[in-house]
Formats: sequence, C-alpha cells, structure tokens
Amino acid sequence: MLVLSPEFLALAAILLVAGAFTGVLAGTFGVGGGALIVPVLYEVFGVMGVPDDTRMPLAVGTSLAIIVPTSLRSWRSHRARGAVDSALLRRWAAPIVLGVLAGALVARFAPAIVFQMVFVVVAGINAIKLISGTKRWDIATDLPKGLILRAYGGIIGLFSALMGIGGGQIATIIMTTHGRPIHQAVATSAGIGVLISVPGAIGYMIAGWGQAGLPADAIGFVSLLGFALFVPTTILTASLGVRLAHSLSSRALELSLGLFLLTVCLRFLHAIVMGG
Repeated sequence: MLVLSPEFLALAAILLVAGAFTGVLAGTFGVGGGALIVPVLYEVFGVMGVPDDTRMPLAVGTSLAIIVPTSLRSWRSHRARGAVDSALLRRWAAPIVLGVLAGALVARFAPAIVFQMVFVVVAGINAIKLISGTKRWDIATDLPKGLILRAYGGIIGLFSALMGIGGGQIATIIMTTHGRPIHQAVATSAGIGVLISVPGAIGYMIAGWGQAGLPADAIGFVSLLGFALFVPTTILTASLGVRLAHSLSSRALELSLGLFLLTVCLRFLHAIVMGG
C-alpha cells in the first residue's frame, strides 16, 4: 500500500518540513506561503507520477487550500500588533474575490506554462524591486481612491489565483509603490490571503472536477493528502514568523523577501526552459 511505502514516508516528511518553513514565511513576509508551497508540491506531484499538464494546477489549487488556515493565523497575529490596514482590506474584499473566481475559471482551460509564466513574471518583478531597494518604481505617495483602488484588488485576486499564492507578493508591490511601509504591506497582505484562499480553493475544486490524471485523493485541483500533511506544521510556525518580521528592519525584511522570491523564480524559469 502507498501509505506504508518508503516513498510515501519520504514525501510525507518533505511536506511536513516544508509546512514548517511555510508557516515561518507566511508570518514573516505576509505571502501566505504559496511561493514555497507551489514549487514543493509541484516536485512532489511529479514524483507521484501526476501528469505534467495536471500537476501545476493541482499544486496551485492545493496551495490555495493550505493558505486558508496559514493566512488566518498570520493575519490575526499581525492584527494584534496593530499593523493591519483593516479599512483597505474592506475596500478590496469584493474585487479580490471576483478576481480569484476569474482566475479559477481560467485554470480549467489554461496550459501549465501559463501558471508558470505568471509566477515568474510577478514574483520576479517583486524580487528585483525589493532587492534593489530603489524608490524609482514608486507611483504615488499613497493608494488611489475609487475605481482604480478596486481595480488593484481585482488584479491581486486574478494573479494570486493563477499563482496559487495568498496575494502577498502582488499586494506588497502595489502598497510599497504607493508609499506604504513594508511592515504594513506585509501585515495587510496576510489578511488578503484569507480573502483569496477560501474562494480560490473552492474555485479550483470546481475547475478540476472530472479532469483526467488527478490522484485518487484529489477533489478537483486540490489534493487532500497535500493539505493534510502541510497544514499542521504550518499553523504551528506562523506566529514565529510574525515575531521575526517585527524584529527585522524594513530594509532587512525587503532584502530577505526579495532573495527568496528570486530563488523561486529561477526554479520555475528552469522548469519552463527544460520543459519540466
């Protein structure tokens, strides 16, 4: 049986350890952990024999499901420190959810390379900005009002659903280029992860329903096994990440997140070039 095989035990150990790192990342960077979850699950599903045209959306959908408890724990910890812009979260709520649902619809028909390219472009831009520390990319001294602000919310939801992330990367780009401090951007992004992950996971379950090549444990594009093994250690370590974030200077936090995102980008760029 798979449950008793050495291969399964090795994969379970990898997912548990990755879950612990994910929790720290979620608390530290407000990214929901999807930037780590997606590449780890992508590799694990490959070892499990999931077809190439299915494993990327399966990794993305499972990542969104895992982000639900992770983001919730991280958001509550940041809110307790008074760092979350709750008013902004309320204004972004509806457009973010609509963007997520649109992304889940695209997921049913898009080839795997679409997900990989979106991941590389968005995370790559964010990595370059954070590592460089430049202010030349700044757009304004504060976020806009009205339709433009709501459009930003829709963009965050759409791209996050395609990348399998909690929206932290994209929200951080938007907020920091509009004069918001990095600690506030990270804390608010944790709340955005809650708004994205719930409809996103449900949407991927529906989008993948009946698709060929999925593991027996999967509900659409969400692997229950991946969820069950990732979540426990993720929740345990999220608060540790929050404490770490608030102990770092703004520049140290920017540089750490930028280097991490650059590493993930290079992995997916390699996958695109090499075809796997």
